[in-house]
Amino acid sequence: MKFGDFVKLKSLQDPAGFRENLQRLGLAMPCDDALESGPTAPLAAPLALHGWTIGNRWCVHPMEGWDGERDGRPSDLTRRRWQRFGASGAKLVWGGEAVAVRHDGRANPQQLLLDERTQGDIARLREELVAAHRAAIGSDEGLVVGLQLTHSGRFSKPDDWGRMEPRALYRHPLLDGRFGPADRIQLLGDGDIRRLVDDFVVAARRAHDAGFQFVDLKHCHGYLGHEFLSAKTRPGDYGGPLGNRTRFLRELVAGIRAEAPGLEIGVRLSAFDFLPYRPDPARSTPEALGPGVPVMPDPAAPYRWGFGVDEVDPTRTGLDEAADFLEVARGLGIRLFNITLGSPYYNPHLTRPALYPPSDGYQPPEDPLVGVMRHLEAVRELKRRFPDLVFVGSGYTYLQEFLPHVAQAAVREGWTDFVGLGRMVLAYPELPADMLAGRPLQRKRLCRTFSDCTTAPRNAMVSGCYPLDAQYKKSPQMARLTLVKKEARLS
Repeated sequence: MKFGDFVKLKSLQDPAGFRENLQRLGLAMPCDDALESGPTAPLAAPLALHGWTIGNRWCVHPMEGWDGERDGRPSDLTRRRWQRFGASGAKLVWGGEAVAVRHDGRANPQQLLLDERTQGDIARLREELVAAHRAAIGSDEGLVVGLQLTHSGRFSKPDDWGRMEPRALYRHPLLDGRFGPADRIQLLGDGDIRRLVDDFVVAARRAHDAGFQFVDLKHCHGYLGHEFLSAKTRPGDYGGPLGNRTRFLRELVAGIRAEAPGLEIGVRLSAFDFLPYRPDPARSTPEALGPGVPVMPDPAAPYRWGFGVDEVDPTRTGLDEAADFLEVARGLGIRLFNITLGSPYYNPHLTRPALYPPSDGYQPPEDPLVGVMRHLEAVRELKRRFPDLVFVGSGYTYLQEFLPHVAQAAVREGWTDFVGLGRMVLAYPELPADMLAGRPLQRKRLCRTFSDCTTAPRNAMVSGCYPLDAQYKKSPQMARLTLVKKEARLS
């Protein structure tokens, strides 16, 4: 199927038409005809966990704005975004955004950083989110807010928007040199990792003191926590067998339990990886990128650099390794998991199904609904294997008009416990509140996955919804973004 053959969802009239399109694609995606509102609606149902009662089944994913201050404090744009997260009506806020535990782990020079200088500012950021939620919804009862802690690892860029300073766990034959010169990669030793564990623990204690109810120990999207899971070729205490590859998590949990008793722990997990993708050179033109194709490794050797990737045929993926990881995490007392897939850096169509690629991406190699279904099925299968664990699903934004219909059906049928929203919250933060109250969907505010919120930070600009949010649409950076996109089409 060619790019031009993909059906634009806004052209479909109703859930019946949407299901006809799903049937044409061979996708058994759940979709309800009628939306329910009020306290008995599936998406309004509370969920008990860790002594909390989380007030509904909507979750805000961690959504960075690349817009903090150089010293790691939040800016006015950061505060505005968090206030909008609070006003969304979602009762589970998964971290607001990724916050680095030390300077060299920042993904960009304006990423939030949690240390002794910034702790008070980040505490106030949470307070402003809660206040905005209370003002919009009438009560903060049932609201649970966590903080995502991270080290960006291979994708660290702490000092200069144009200079990668990667900290990696092992040499990767397909990724080394793709994001800056390979000779700039610093491989972390076991001693470096133990010091990093200490930094995470200190940051977790600061998060607890700042009022956050849980921390997310980020294991997704190719960042350092995720890279541990595929460190099969790494020697020493943190590589090789699964027991070593989960040592980082086990040491983090032990340290946090000792230093911040009462602070709960969640994990955002990329349940499996993919091979890196690139535009198909045979189908690219001066006017447009081609569809994505995988970068193939040496066919004569096993592919040992992927998590959930078949070593013999690395175009195949599975959930057995994710299940093994969840067994370890459950044994550590972790019950809350936010499931995503792959990395937006090297296979964005997997992580964020979209009709329009970011400037450094490629045209979708499949109908984005296939990508959405991949997300839904992964969470459904993990929930089947681990019914006692609590899961947040991803990949819903591309569904647009039909997001509430699929979200309601997925929760009602037990495919997931929570529906997570990312890009959609940048465009239309009140969507959960509107759906819970039975108000009509504001179609003009729906994210159409133009990927500007990714293209902007890829080009040293703050992230936001440039097409729909006047704060960004009328900003000086809009003209620059337009030029970047035009140049990307012509390069």
